[in-house]
Amino acid sequence: MCTIRHSIKRSARLLSATVLTVVCLNAWADTMQVVTEDSSYSWLQDGKVTGPASEIVEKTLNDAGLKDYHMALYPWARAYDMARLEPNVVIYPMIRNVEREALFHWVGELEPVTQLFYRLRTRPDVLVGALQDARNYTVGVVRDDARQQYLESQHFSKIVVSANNLDNLRKLLSGQVALVPMPEREAREQCRDLNVPFDLLESVYTINDLSQSLYLALSLKTPPDTVKRVTEAFARLKADGTVAKALAQ
Repeated sequence: MCTIRHSIKRSARLLSATVLTVVCLNAWADTMQVVTEDSSYSWLQDGKVTGPASEIVEKTLNDAGLKDYHMALYPWARAYDMARLEPNVVIYPMIRNVEREALFHWVGELEPVTQLFYRLRTRPDVLVGALQDARNYTVGVVRDDARQQYLESQHFSKIVVSANNLDNLRKLLSGQVALVPMPEREAREQCRDLNVPFDLLESVYTINDLSQSLYLALSLKTPPDTVKRVTEAFARLKADGTVAKALAQ
């Protein structure tokens, strides 16, 4: 008799634990994971993810009625994998290109960017008159970034990969690489972060194929209703000038 009562109690505890686990998992699954990298658009300040693009994302989610979200900075490769593989993930800012088109729900354009090859001003010997000329030099990129993917597709073999933007620029400043591709906004912000004059850098070539737009996107496994609400909320902020105003900071 005692054995039967013990078995019943044990089964009840197991059932309760299972129900609690399912509830917790469901709660976590409903939480929007907002992921980005350290850049001129987003950074960590006093333990909080901030920056112009982060401000836009927060306003978008709040306007969409999505209050349950968690924002975090990651190395780009990790953020990209989370958005590519997991449900309910917001990722920004991300270049929209042919290779990525079918991998995400594209919410809306943040702004267009012009990608430039930068060299040190003290390296006039690094000459780039055409894209193929850049293949002669070591080029720094961020892991799994669109620039790495593009340059590899163009048969660049002297690529040096970093985990984040600042490490990439450090390699240029230290002479570990001869070129880095980035927009001027990003170059200026990174120089400020590293306390070095922007005039140390010199742009030598515009990478037209990479000069596209940065977007806010959602993972494919995000529910259609969520995609619709977020897309509509972003469109309203774009239309009333909120997006442009935030990015002009």
